[in-house]
Amino acid sequence: MKFNTKVRYGVRAMQEIALNDSPNGVFQKDIAKNQDISNRYLDHIIASLKAAGLISTLKGKKSGYILTRKPSDISLYDIYRAFESEMRIVDCLSTNQHCERNLSCAAQLIWHELNDLIINYLKNKSLENIIETYNQINQ
Repeated sequence: MKFNTKVRYGVRAMQEIALNDSPNGVFQKDIAKNQDISNRYLDHIIASLKAAGLISTLKGKKSGYILTRKPSDISLYDIYRAFESEMRIVDCLSTNQHCERNLSCAAQLIWHELNDLIINYLKNKSLENIIETYNQINQ
């Protein structure tokens, strides 16, 4: 299983916004520079984070992005869901996928349990955990 680039960069962008304490928010150009993400690609990431209600733009001229909730109230699963409609480690767990072996597949039960473990792990890790780790690494 591999998380796509948008999810990974989305976490980095959210980290950058959470670390900033400017009353004007964080400008996209600064996120792009500090996180080494192309401004063009960051446009898509920002749009998804805004659509998911995780960030917003401050009103007024020369304003940047802010979190819509405290970092402790934003789970990594929230960020994941800004980019992916569901988590599935195998295709047969998808809600729109039909498998002929659905009722007789023992492996599917194992995949389902693992999928749930990953979802619960991400739900129990917050943006605040990312910030705490960042601060420990960069002391």
